[in-house]
Amino acid sequence: MLAFWKIVYDFVVLPLLWLILQILGIFSSKVRRGIRGRTLLFRDLEHQVSGLRTGKRVWFHSSSLGEFEQAKPIIAELKRRFPSVGIIVSFFSPSGYEHSRKYHQADVISYLPFDTVRGAEHFLELIQPNVAVMVRYDLWPNHIWALQRRRIPIIIANATMRRQTPRRLPLARNFHHYVYNCIDDILAVSRTDVEAFRLFGITHPRIEVVGDTRYDQVSSRSIDARKRHLFPAGILEGKRIFVAGSTWPDDEEILLPAFLKLRTAVPQTLLIVVPHEPTVDHVEEIEEELSGKVATIRFSALNEYRNEHVIIVDSVGILFILYAYAHVAFVGGSFRQGVHNVLEAAVFGIPVLFGPRHRNSQEPLMLVDSGGAFVVNDSDELHRTLLHLLENEEARSRAGEKAARFVQQNVGATERFLQHIQPYLQGSGLV
Repeated sequence: MLAFWKIVYDFVVLPLLWLILQILGIFSSKVRRGIRGRTLLFRDLEHQVSGLRTGKRVWFHSSSLGEFEQAKPIIAELKRRFPSVGIIVSFFSPSGYEHSRKYHQADVISYLPFDTVRGAEHFLELIQPNVAVMVRYDLWPNHIWALQRRRIPIIIANATMRRQTPRRLPLARNFHHYVYNCIDDILAVSRTDVEAFRLFGITHPRIEVVGDTRYDQVSSRSIDARKRHLFPAGILEGKRIFVAGSTWPDDEEILLPAFLKLRTAVPQTLLIVVPHEPTVDHVEEIEEELSGKVATIRFSALNEYRNEHVIIVDSVGILFILYAYAHVAFVGGSFRQGVHNVLEAAVFGIPVLFGPRHRNSQEPLMLVDSGGAFVVNDSDELHRTLLHLLENEEARSRAGEKAARFVQQNVGATERFLQHIQPYLQGSGLV
């Protein structure tokens, strides 16, 4: 049956995927960047690999930047314990690749080639990994089968699986059975994920709960973030800081009216809105929406601050640090297709708010259950919740403490992961 699925994948699925990518590339600059970025992939990869020292190598693959953040605590700890280990990092998405090219802990950073048999074999021939770590969910069958043929151990880190996933539809379930059964260790986020993986009827992998390294990552990053200073002296003094992070227009339709209404009762509130895509057009749309209602200023112009009540962040890469200044945070995506990372706000001990579309991951649900987060379904509910938290110091402090405790109680997945990967690295003086 495996041979049948390999034929179907190589001669039906892959050509279809390639066609879809080419069509999407006509309309999406992101897809075009990904296609162009792979043009000289093997030449660049060969050059990078030539500089690797002799010794064990670990390959980490992530779909995009968010998944790579989950790999970073593992990589950092591997490098700390075993400085001679070679770290190879690959990405499917251009956003992950482009934002991580200067990541100093990796020895090799590359796109993942398109998932053909030839591409997978050439890629592995060049990087020669001793262990392969797939982060969260981005598994490409030909690369997995090529690893298996070479008897290279395969681990899924931060593995998660929804019970209602389309992968469990009749034909898809059988196909994925043969993919997942090639994995050696499925290190899951929760017991629910373990049970969902077992529904595929796989027998080879060791499936265990290890936890989520994102907790380790945000905990570690929060220490450095608290030391950063992004604002000129005096701007935040005496204000109630409300940070709205990774917002989309759908979020802002709910968020901005709630804030304008809030200002009547809590005039000292300062809104810092951080669009998920801070393009010039998007920033101008927010400014136009608030024009004549409240004074705004862009983050890039803070040196000219004149007590404006809304700061619009027109750059990328600082949201995590901004949460450190907040009294309350709203996390975007939750009125669109799915909430963004709630842990980045919760780690700073502040109440976290988000909209109804938050079931794309387990953390928002768990954070609500812990008492550290609140779901708001419309603008009026957002206004009422904000008013309660900003006027009631005790309620805000209590919710913030619960949010921080929730994060700290789940730290430790990195150490548990390393206990699984270390046996695969034994034999060259590393362990």
